[in-house]
Amino acid sequence: MSQDLAATSGVTEVEEERTPSLLSRLLAETFGTFLLTLVIVGVLVYSPLNTVGGLGVALGGAFAYIAGAAAVGRVSGAHFNPAISLGAWLGGRISISSMFSYWGAQLVGAILAAAVLFATVPQPLLTLLGKESTPDAFDSAVNGFAQNSPLYLQTQGQAQFDWLPALLVEVIISAVLVGVYLGVNDPRSKVGYAPVAVGSAIAALTLVSWFVTNAGMNPARSTAAALFANSWGADGSGRQLWLFWVAPLVGAALAALFYRAFGSAEAEEELEDLDEDDDEDDDDESVVEPAAAEPAATPAATPVAEEAAQESAEPGKKADDKA
Repeated sequence: MSQDLAATSGVTEVEEERTPSLLSRLLAETFGTFLLTLVIVGVLVYSPLNTVGGLGVALGGAFAYIAGAAAVGRVSGAHFNPAISLGAWLGGRISISSMFSYWGAQLVGAILAAAVLFATVPQPLLTLLGKESTPDAFDSAVNGFAQNSPLYLQTQGQAQFDWLPALLVEVIISAVLVGVYLGVNDPRSKVGYAPVAVGSAIAALTLVSWFVTNAGMNPARSTAAALFANSWGADGSGRQLWLFWVAPLVGAALAALFYRAFGSAEAEEELEDLDEDDDEDDDDESVVEPAAAEPAATPAATPVAEEAAQESAEPGKKADDKA
C-alpha cells in the first residue's frame, strides 16, 4: 500500500514538473518573437543589398517560426504573435491573464530584436545606400498602406493600396494564420509536425500580402519596426500602425469564433447528440406491430399435465398385466 502511494506521488511530482511555469512560458514567447522579428525585419532592413524581395521575407519568416517553435513550442505553445494569443484565448486554450502576459513578452522580444538591428547597422553602409540616418534604413521594414505601400514604391507612385483594401487583406491573412494554428495544434489533430504547417502558412500569406502592406499579420513585429523608423511624420507609416493592430486582432477573433462554432470538441459533441437523436427517431418509426397479431404458439406441456396423462394410461396397463 505504501509503495502504491509512493508511486502515485512520484507520478504527480513528475506531472507537476512537466507543467511550465508562467515565467518559463513568457521567456519562451520572448525568445520566439525575438527570433521571428530579427529575421523578418533584418531581411527588410538590408533589402537594398539583396535581391530576395518578398520571397526572402516569406522564407525567412517561415524558417524562423519553425526553428523557434521547435525550440520552445513545448513550453509556451509557440504563439510569437499577439493575434495568435488572442485566438488561443478565444479558442479556450489559455486564460485572458496569460494572453495579456504573452502580449507583453512578445512586444519585449520584438523590440529587443529591432534594437539589436538598429545598433548594429554600420554607419558607412548608410552613406553607400544614400540614407541619412539609421531610422531611414528601417523605413523599408515598416508596414504601411497608400504611399507607404510597397506597391507604391515598386510602381514609382503609379499604383497603391488604400487603407480599406489593406485592412481587408490584413484581416483575411491574419484569420487564415490563426485558423491554421488552432487547427494543427488541436489535441485531436493528426498533423505530425504542426510548426511546419504554421510556418508554411506564414510563407504563403507573406507572398500574398507583401506588395499590399509589407506583410503584417503580427502586431508585435509591426510595432517594433515602426518604433525605430523615421516615419512618424504627417504622412509617415508610423501613423498607420493602428491598422496593423486592429486588422490582425479582428482576423484572429473571427478565426477563433469560427473554430469554436464548427471545429471544437463541443461542436462535434453536439453533432453526435443530434445524430443519436435522429437514430432514436428512426428506431421509433420502425417499431413492429404487436405480437398479438401473430398465431399463438402451442404451450409446452406442464409437469402436472404429464402426470395426469400417465395416470390415465396406467389403468389400461394394469388390466393388461392382470390378463
